[in-house]
Amino acid sequence: MLFALICNDKPGHLQVRLDTRPEHVAFLNELNAKGTLKFAGPFLDDDGKPNGSLVVIEAADAAAAKAIADADPYAKAGLFDSVDIRPWNWVFNNPASA
Repeated sequence: MLFALICNDKPGHLQVRLDTRPEHVAFLNELNAKGTLKFAGPFLDDDGKPNGSLVVIEAADAAAAKAIADADPYAKAGLFDSVDIRPWNWVFNNPASA
């Protein structure tokens, strides 16, 4: 099952994001190599600076999705103000359906 991780950064924590980005990218690369990561990218504020993340993963259930979200270096660094984990159905432009 697919899960969308909708992550909102804490205000004023851009430097935490920048400092932790190499570890976060390595974590996503590992998920990608396992086939767990479907897609990901940052949300942007009005100035074009990142202020959150959208990460879509495949996991057995909500508990497994939460474990992945909790293991993200951004989460471990205390970057996120909130993380919403929601089951998601990829209907349009899903490469698996092509």
